Amino acid sequence: MIKKEEVYKIGMFNKPHGIHGEISFTFTDDVFDRVDCDYLICQFDGIFVPFFIDEYRFRSDSSALVKLDGIESAEKARMFTNVDVYFPVKFAQEAEDDGELTWAFFVGCRIEDVNVGALGTIVEVDESTINTLFVVERPDGEELLIPAQEDFMVDIDQENRLVVVELPEGLLDMESLESLD
Repeated sequence: MIKKEEVYKIGMFNKPHGIHGEISFTFTDDVFDRVDCDYLICQFDGIFVPFFIDEYRFRSDSSALVKLDGIESAEKARMFTNVDVYFPVKFAQEAEDDGELTWAFFVGCRIEDVNVGALGTIVEVDESTINTLFVVERPDGEELLIPAQEDFMVDIDQENRLVVVELPEGLLDMESLESLD
């Protein structure tokens, strides 16, 4: 069984394209093209399900047409409309062998502030805005948004999956005020 911490979101299937089962795919990370993994993962009824890729072709730098194994008609492809697409973290980490970390690396890492201490675990990286954010799950279950800026990062311990940050004074206070709204 695939667990949430083993995957990260890379995009969304949009709608069928044509009559042979191709699906329009909008993505934020083209990792599926850069590493050797022949499947994508979708979440249906709370369960992560892998789907093997027959073929794909890029339409732009953020969209592609994907043909999944066993999906041979527009009718079958419709069940993927507006479904989030995930990628296995373990394969994404292979892309980091060249020394450059991808956002996928950070999912599952613990994060600590040098002044405050442990903040929680990064469960997602939100790239939907101009400022990339770490979505952090606190031990109490609350969600915290932290800017994923290099200026704030003091250390990245890849082996122990720990990110140490020094956040500007008051940033965490602003976050706690927002959660009261």
